[in-house]
Amino acid sequence: MNIKPLSDHIFVEPLSEEKTTKSGIFIPDTAEEKPVAGKVIAVGPGKTTEEGKLIPINIKVGDKILFTKYSPNEIKIDDKEYLVIREDDVLAIIE
Repeated sequence: MNIKPLSDHIFVEPLSEEKTTKSGIFIPDTAEEKPVAGKVIAVGPGKTTEEGKLIPINIKVGDKILFTKYSPNEIKIDDKEYLVIREDDVLAIIE
């Protein structure tokens, strides 16, 4: 896949969570919450200020990140789902 996000957009592959609870109860797809963690696949160059100065993104390809629950836009490429978020919606980098 050859994708290059624009501006301060980040292309993320959602990290799947377990579909059963610790006690063994199966959770169907319809009851699952949206993912809030993912692996960065591609990163845009950064945000441009009104003066034309580029502010680079602090996130790199391969980082695992936490982001706000309802911010991502979902897209589907080759039958696989991805998320596109802005740098402002990233809460933390998981180390």
